[in-house]
Amino acid sequence: MKYLILGIGNIMFADEGIGVHLCKQLQKNYKFTHKEHSLDFIDGGTLAMQLSYIIARYDKMIVIDCIEADNASVGDVFFFPYETMPKSISWSGSAHEVEMLQTLQYMELMGDLPQTQILAVVPKRIKPMSFELSNEIVKASTIMQKSLLEYLSKEGFSYEKIADFSLQELANTSYKDE
Repeated sequence: MKYLILGIGNIMFADEGIGVHLCKQLQKNYKFTHKEHSLDFIDGGTLAMQLSYIIARYDKMIVIDCIEADNASVGDVFFFPYETMPKSISWSGSAHEVEMLQTLQYMELMGDLPQTQILAVVPKRIKPMSFELSNEIVKASTIMQKSLLEYLSKEGFSYEKIADFSLQELANTSYKDE
């Protein structure tokens, strides 16, 4: 099986880039292995619908992004299967979020959506043109990382830590990444 970790977000809007930053942090800080399955990391940025042909190649996918949720606070973390998305969750607040939800719905309708998990956090309100992450998001990223590593372990992946890049360090240089 082919697994995909897809980081979504706009890196130029502070916390809004958490999906991309966490995806890169996991890719740079860990080496993942599995006897049968492969694992890829993709910075999806704000591409949404343009990602559908890439996403369709995978059997399982974890989307990392920010969300809004009723009665939730900044930094609250959510991890759930796409098909059982709680009614209290909404992807609203920036242009890419609506498009990403629409992309998943479109792919589901076409029968091309891989089994999908959503790993998300409530961001501090988006600041234009800032790479500085809030303390709440940095703290939440630890919970998100732990949740994802536990999930991948249950799926049979082994991992070893190979580097120690901080989330803020990656955010500060994210515009330089290829």
